[in-house]
Amino acid sequence: MEFLFKLADIQNIAKEIINQSNHKVILFDGQMGAGKTTLIKALSKELGVIDVANSPTFSIVNEYKTETNQTVFHFDLYRLEEEEEAYDMGIDEYFDSGNWCFIEWPEKTPNLIPDEHHTIKFELIDENIRKIIFK
Repeated sequence: MEFLFKLADIQNIAKEIINQSNHKVILFDGQMGAGKTTLIKALSKELGVIDVANSPTFSIVNEYKTETNQTVFHFDLYRLEEEEEAYDMGIDEYFDSGNWCFIEWPEKTPNLIPDEHHTIKFELIDENIRKIIFK
């Protein structure tokens, strides 16, 4: 599926993505500033996250709780130097937990990504409009 949207429409896009998802692991592919974290915040809100969703750039992973006490994991793998760092922190256990896992910079851990996942690819159309491809 493809979506062309403005920031004001992002919550509707998040709802559609959640409704269309067959897998709870979602990879986010796009350049810095493309809107990955912004969409993850909207997805988290759609799932009922009560915490403030922020990029886990320095901690690698943030854990958010929903209103129904479910857990959502948000990964930012940008700072990883080697794939083994993610393995050592038990990233595969997060992926196997059955919880939602949103992963920024998944190309840092290509051998650890589960087979069953979705990918959201971002394209900047202009300053206000984004195109995403959801697979």
